[in-house]
Amino acid sequence: MLSNRAVRCAPKAHPCPACGRAARRQRLLRRRLRSLAYRQEAYLDIHYAEYRCRPCRRSFRSWPLDVPAKSSYCPLVRRAVLDRLLRDGLNVERARQAMRRDFLLELSPGFVYDCLRWELRRLDLPVQRRRTLERFSGTLCVDELHLGKHTLLLATDPLADEVIGFALVGENDLAHMRRFLLALRAHGFLPEMVVTDGSNLYPPALAEVWPHARHQLCVFHALKCLNEKVLDAARRLRRVCARRGKAGRKRKAGRPRKGAERRGRKASEGPTNKEKAAFVYRRRHLVVKRSEALDDQERADLEKMFGYLPGLRVLWKFSQDVYQAWGTDQALKVARWRWARLRNDPGYQGVPELKKALGWLTDQRLEKTLAFLGRPKGERQRTNNHVERMNRKLRFDEKVRYRWRGRKSIVRWVLLRISCHVPRPRAYGPQPPPAARNEGG
Repeated sequence: MLSNRAVRCAPKAHPCPACGRAARRQRLLRRRLRSLAYRQEAYLDIHYAEYRCRPCRRSFRSWPLDVPAKSSYCPLVRRAVLDRLLRDGLNVERARQAMRRDFLLELSPGFVYDCLRWELRRLDLPVQRRRTLERFSGTLCVDELHLGKHTLLLATDPLADEVIGFALVGENDLAHMRRFLLALRAHGFLPEMVVTDGSNLYPPALAEVWPHARHQLCVFHALKCLNEKVLDAARRLRRVCARRGKAGRKRKAGRPRKGAERRGRKASEGPTNKEKAAFVYRRRHLVVKRSEALDDQERADLEKMFGYLPGLRVLWKFSQDVYQAWGTDQALKVARWRWARLRNDPGYQGVPELKKALGWLTDQRLEKTLAFLGRPKGERQRTNNHVERMNRKLRFDEKVRYRWRGRKSIVRWVLLRISCHVPRPRAYGPQPPPAARNEGG
């Protein structure tokens, strides 16, 4: 079954691309390009013409499509290939198989790479940079991604869901980080808050480039460090319980027969200390899970764990107090008061692991984790998960394609990957009233 569609661009007179004057048609031309139709052949008939401009003595053709005139495929085919490469994360061979299965198209690897080069030529980076600058929310997330011999420095806007910029460097050091941030400042980005992880490269570079911007340490990374200490304490309590084994139980003299102990136990005696330790080990994640995320079965298991090891209740209460102290719906003064109360709690100071965790969170580090509370409620960003999600996408692309050959290939691919990212609608800052938004259609 064939499906044909025609595109006509062959008037008797056509403006000259050089001087703008009307040129006469010399002859009619026609080409047939392969198009898209699901599980059937489709063609696009192009009717165009050749013209001759008498004032400037120039000949030209009225090609109507944004593809080379000698191309064998219409723009829909190129866009479908790019969607499978950039949006679906397929490599070249899988993209060819998908096009063969869905549209009965036998594409060569060279055409697939030509689609990538065609999309690169169509990119308008200055326009994209101006658009991101107009939508910039004032919050910046910065992170680095290691790609073999190279390091990718990436900056995103989490509230506007935009990629601000990137730089591919040979070494992840302070000089390259400073140069990357200075380039962002030269492009006009002056953030009010910068969110990073706990790397030592960021404080001196941010203090030099944007001295008035607040430095927000990622709360997710800080929570990860504190939860590791809480789980270390739970592991210590569990090991102590497991080492006690069958302490306190009397056993008859001599070597017991095989299976005699298991048959002789009564159900009223309850589980042994090793069984209690195994039960706690399988459900140790409940100690650091948020209370609002627990279901009925997990709450029952947690209460049973507290009965086996009463020391776990202190650890669970500590993790819940930490979550509340880093909550977004509170004032900065309230958050400081909660942290002071948490630090001075004698029950927490009596646990070695919790005392070490609170000692790791110094006053300077704590103030950086609470910098997001100085922003309006709709613009409080406390993690750099947005930039890390983009890093994970790029890491996935690298695994799908096995390896990127060189610096030029990495830069081209990152440009294409960023260009296909569609930002979500802006949902922060002052919004017009509903009546005003509905006007105009």
